[in-house]
Amino acid sequence: MARKVDVARVQEELVAAVKQGDEATARMLVFQLGTGLRQVRAVLEAMLEEPAGLVRQAAVFGLGELGGTASVRCLEQQLALEEARGDYDGSAVMEDITRALGRIEDASARASLMRRLERLVAGKPERSDINDLALALWKRRHPDLIAGVRGSLEKLSLSEPHGLHGLLVLLEKSPEELEAWARNPSVSPEYKTRVLVVLGEELPDTLMPILPAFISTAQELLAPATRQDGEAAYYCERLLSLILLQREQLLHTFTQETRSLLRGVARSLVAARLPNCSTRAAGLLKFVGQPEDADLIMAHRPSEPALAKVFDEAAQALRKPRKN
Repeated sequence: MARKVDVARVQEELVAAVKQGDEATARMLVFQLGTGLRQVRAVLEAMLEEPAGLVRQAAVFGLGELGGTASVRCLEQQLALEEARGDYDGSAVMEDITRALGRIEDASARASLMRRLERLVAGKPERSDINDLALALWKRRHPDLIAGVRGSLEKLSLSEPHGLHGLLVLLEKSPEELEAWARNPSVSPEYKTRVLVVLGEELPDTLMPILPAFISTAQELLAPATRQDGEAAYYCERLLSLILLQREQLLHTFTQETRSLLRGVARSLVAARLPNCSTRAAGLLKFVGQPEDADLIMAHRPSEPALAKVFDEAAQALRKPRKN
């Protein structure tokens, strides 16, 4: 009886952690659901039968952590059940299943995601569902995906571009080809943005050297971005987000020329009346800026407390005496 009470408590804590987006805690709790993987899997599969969508989402997360062919099979079966529900909870669980399959390294996960794509293409998919699938497929990337992704693009009637376009570019091009593509002014910034969104899900070491090409494009888009052109601003936002997310790996690989270029882009964007861009620009200047940038940052400090904190921290960091 005591063990059952413990399992119930862990289940509640797991649901709460997943709801809050606390993946580290959720990951730890998954393996406290039983004394062995078989028992853990049994508890998670039982949770999939619960009427509460949050409980099923927690179970999906757990199965994604367990991985393996058995989890893939269970998740694909659950995907069919959630599709049949046709309600809000079912849609939320389907999103989590897509993400979970993207985390599972078993080859069957890739095949399951492609079957999901085929079903979506055969109907009238939401743009968000296609974008979610593109991110999951990128995590399970393989040359075998190219034909299927290209075929799906030919059948989709969604307005272009979307996540599959970014995915296909990344699957088809070598790093050298991708760098030339990113620098090509005849390629629409909209398509380049979709590549950045996919790379935001996972940036392989082999593609880190191509980031300066995307920074060069950002410099060319500064004028329309500061005029609040939606696509140019979104491109800059995604680029800065990607660099901030991967800054520990990226910044030390940049040459001084690239760092100077990035600093110039960030200085221009921090002064723009674009909350997402300017806040990310201020956060980036904290790492690539110079002491004199602190005054610029504070001159454009927003009044909203959460955003203002980013500006304050960046300015304070730049004004600190630098160690030799």
